[in-house]
Amino acid sequence: MKSTKQLHQSVIDACKNNDAKAQMQLYDLYCDAMFTVAVRYVKDSFTAEDIMQEAFIKAFKKINSYKEEVAFGAWLKRIVINQSIDWLKKRKLELVSINEEVTTIADEEEHWNVAATISYQEIVNCIQKLKEKYRIVLTLFLLEGYDHGEISKILGISEVTSRTHLLRGKKKVQEQLKAVHHV
Repeated sequence: MKSTKQLHQSVIDACKNNDAKAQMQLYDLYCDAMFTVAVRYVKDSFTAEDIMQEAFIKAFKKINSYKEEVAFGAWLKRIVINQSIDWLKKRKLELVSINEEVTTIADEEEHWNVAATISYQEIVNCIQKLKEKYRIVLTLFLLEGYDHGEISKILGISEVTSRTHLLRGKKKVQEQLKAVHHV
């Protein structure tokens, strides 16, 4: 009997041969997770669905470039994130660079203490309420695990601006959580 990894690999291999049934299987396996990723960025379910569809089309077109260095889901997730950010850029999202001499840099070692009674979903909900420049940086950094160098390249901002948006976004989320939980 084949393992889950072997089954996924056989479906991916069939997709590389333009097998429509295999493409549908792969879509069914990953569509919900990729939709969730897109919604984090664009905050609109209809737009997120479009972005997800475009990402799958792009993935199927480029599936032969998938070299199995990372899990397929991680590879696909990167495509969805890039599609989401491209959509935001097309909307002329302007992440204004902040004057670097005046900016305070968030200390990498800073611990972000959150009460144990606060759920992951509450934090995600607070992040979703932020201005786009903060929301995107917090999502990339906290939820997706990108570092400031990667975020600066993806968004076309300096690392200092990325750190500043992260610090300010975290403060705003903490303020929201304090208001809700009266901490």
